[in-house]
Amino acid sequence: MASQETRMTTSTAIRSSAADEPQPPTTRAWTTRLLIVGIVLSALNLRPAITSLGALLEEVRDGLGMSGSVAGLLTSVPPLCFAVFGVMAPRLARRFGPGAVVCAGMVAITAGLLIRPYAGGTAGFLAASALTLMGIAVSNVLMPVIVKRWFPDRVGSMTGLYSMALALGTSAAAAVTVPMTDALGGSWQTGLAVWAGLAAAAVLPWTAFVRDPGRAGKQRHARVDGAGAAVDGHTRVEVAGGSAGAHARVEAPALRITRSRTAWALAVFFGLQATAAYITMGWMAQIFRDAGVAASTAGLLLAVTMVMGVPLAFVIPRVAARLPHQGPIVLALGACGLAGYAGLYFAPAGGAWAWALLLGVSNCAFPLALTMVGMRARSGAGVAQLSAFAQSTGYLISIPGPLLVGVLYQHSGGWGLPIALMAALMVPQMVVGVLAGRDRTVEDEAAR
Repeated sequence: MASQETRMTTSTAIRSSAADEPQPPTTRAWTTRLLIVGIVLSALNLRPAITSLGALLEEVRDGLGMSGSVAGLLTSVPPLCFAVFGVMAPRLARRFGPGAVVCAGMVAITAGLLIRPYAGGTAGFLAASALTLMGIAVSNVLMPVIVKRWFPDRVGSMTGLYSMALALGTSAAAAVTVPMTDALGGSWQTGLAVWAGLAAAAVLPWTAFVRDPGRAGKQRHARVDGAGAAVDGHTRVEVAGGSAGAHARVEAPALRITRSRTAWALAVFFGLQATAAYITMGWMAQIFRDAGVAASTAGLLLAVTMVMGVPLAFVIPRVAARLPHQGPIVLALGACGLAGYAGLYFAPAGGAWAWALLLGVSNCAFPLALTMVGMRARSGAGVAQLSAFAQSTGYLISIPGPLLVGVLYQHSGGWGLPIALMAALMVPQMVVGVLAGRDRTVEDEAAR
């Protein structure tokens, strides 16, 4: 009888304590709508800092006196910053709340975009770029966490909406930066700085979530009788005393994420797709310009590549969330990438629009990777750890790619070797993507 009362008291107390926390499903409708607006505006700002620079890379190189190798280093800065700063995101979210961290990230993007063009010299340009990319990095990691926490029954559709907005911002920056720069007087500094306005708009909705008390990893307290017990096989109830009414702490243990083969496969897949994406964003416009395509047309071709992600980034996560295994989608995207690289190698100008379309489809491996992050962990805490691990490790893997392309381009005098490298990297991307797409969770693998 006493044991039964203990279990009833513990269960009731835990439910009561959990009810004290804000629960996303019961949040008022206007708050949910404001959160969706914040997610969309944030996603719109996660790539313009990169693709606007890609469209004006030649002008920036001339203005700052950059060599091809230094320009390659510049295109490697985004994944480096994403790896370094992204790993900090879960810890910052636990301390300040994910809403506050994303809000600060949008502020950093705004400041960096304003400072970067006028910092003076290559070093200042890189430092201001790092500030912008720091804001992008923490937001990159926390978006899947926010989606999992606030929309647990709509992970596929919300990831699709977020990915679609990200693709729209990416393609818009690629398409309009050159003509907008011309309309504003032809200064590349103005053409880059103008994107700070969009970032400033993204700060506003997140101010409502700065004082979010429902932080990831927040500890809960309960009143229990008797000894400690495990809850749901994953959460541990630790009792401070053995008497009735003893104080207990309920906490979810951190996963040993590096023991999960799925986590490693997803990290490598993320890194290889990021390599392809940043090579494309940083160099594809230049490939077309060197093949004789006009600068404005080259920017439009890059925009076409990016805009393919708008519809597909909404469709692919929804389809992927319904499949037990995402391997077939990985293979289809990889085949499009191989075809696009073959076209760039043999006839870069002749079939430019077709190659841009194919590479745009291939680049949709990014929303697929985000969807798999949400599907390969059961809990919000698990998603936070997996997102930080996969993205930080993945971006570390992607750092050498854009730099190596710049070095190969400068020393070989053409695009043959760089394009061959891009195609070769697509093969292991397909292999690890199939492994990451298997129906399993990191919690199960990390516990073995």
